[in-house]
Amino acid sequence: MNRREFLKISMLAGAGFMASCSLPSNRKVAVNKPNIIFILTDDQGWADAAVYGHPYVKTPNIDRLASGGTRYTQFYVNATVCAPSRVALMTGQYPSRNNVHHIYLNPEFDREHGMPVFLDPNVLTVADVMKQAGYTTGHIGKWHLCGRENTSPTPDEYGFDYHSVTHDGGQSKVFRERFNSSKHPVTDSSHWIMDDGIEFIEKNKDGGKPFYLNLWTLVPHGPLLPTPEELAVYEKLQANPEDFDGWMKEYGERAKDFTSQMKIFCAALTSLDQGIGKLLDYLDKSGLAGNTLIVFTSDNGPEDYHTGDSSNAGVGYPGLSRGRKRSLYEGGIKVPCILRWPGKVPADKVSDAVWTGVDLLPTLAAVTGVKTADSFVSDGEDVSDIWFGSSRKRKKDIFWEWKFEVGGENDYHPPQLAIRSGDWKLFCNPDGNGVELYNIADDSSERKNIAANYPQVTQILKTKLLDWKKTIPEKYVYEKM
Repeated sequence: MNRREFLKISMLAGAGFMASCSLPSNRKVAVNKPNIIFILTDDQGWADAAVYGHPYVKTPNIDRLASGGTRYTQFYVNATVCAPSRVALMTGQYPSRNNVHHIYLNPEFDREHGMPVFLDPNVLTVADVMKQAGYTTGHIGKWHLCGRENTSPTPDEYGFDYHSVTHDGGQSKVFRERFNSSKHPVTDSSHWIMDDGIEFIEKNKDGGKPFYLNLWTLVPHGPLLPTPEELAVYEKLQANPEDFDGWMKEYGERAKDFTSQMKIFCAALTSLDQGIGKLLDYLDKSGLAGNTLIVFTSDNGPEDYHTGDSSNAGVGYPGLSRGRKRSLYEGGIKVPCILRWPGKVPADKVSDAVWTGVDLLPTLAAVTGVKTADSFVSDGEDVSDIWFGSSRKRKKDIFWEWKFEVGGENDYHPPQLAIRSGDWKLFCNPDGNGVELYNIADDSSERKNIAANYPQVTQILKTKLLDWKKTIPEKYVYEKM
């Protein structure tokens, strides 16, 4: 038995959840273990679907998911860019706890940003939990838990029985060949990923075990280059910033060519939606839909058109929210989220219950009956009751840290630390300066800093936030990996 196997067993073989993740005695969890599909899009803004209020984009299949399940309006990821957000979703821990503060890129970049070159394979993951629950596990699509130069560790070292990675370190041969032969690899990849997912399910659906499958897409991350056929859907679109609410209106007015950018963005997203439609059709025809839990969300808010080759990807819509990708304002961390599990998750429901990425692992553990050892520390909480229809307040505060560049509009640059506690959201810098306080229930656009009006609330939350910061490893010892 190697060190990783020993650590995973020790984290899963304890008497039960740590106190913060314990199941209330009256909590009902699923008896019949569902198949689970986790669809994670890349840089999709909170309102980048028709069902969330986008004025142009056609997403009949994402809307179909929502009509058959619950659409959440206050789901948060735990980082403003993809790699740390994915770490949180997979580990149930804040990314900074694992020294992941930025994207994985290369050893020089990672060292400069105080990071290892890949996520420690000894950390407990959702895939490990699912295997303990008796699932066959698969990952298809983007990975990004290692840099571009790393060919290992690959997803199998994190608990996946099968994996096929689209690009960067560990790229699978099939995707390398597809990318090299396609003129439109990003939008084509939406269909490759879903087709491969269907193939995985078809191979494993009759094996006597439920399956857990990650389907992590590239769209709508830039650069986007839709096919002529995909663009034709939006040929007559004339985009107007007046059609958008909140900060997006002002942002759209400053775009280089808002109509052209929006056509390309919407075409790519509709292509992704069509891929999702193929998956949903397959689940219906195969009879699997009734006992399959689908979790659909994005890794962070929409890209900014000031950034590199992302001018077309940079017109995603964060709804009323301030900020975009790389910002701790709502637009960077509040993303779309839909759950569907017929007969378990309420259908055609909109919920404003607050939950977050680190809740995924403890909640899936509860739903599938897995017990984790007391020594395993999760920053999340079991929100299975919220999944099943409760509208309760969350028990644990949510914390964020982003120490690096934001880019774009000056108004999108917040302090480095943030906490959400109830309806309150407070920002400050590590030295305690730059304090901002918002009541999200009253001001979801974060336009009015009311810290001076509520000095007691401000002091309590600031103390909590700075105390949390003290628990985060200050510097990563690079030689460790």
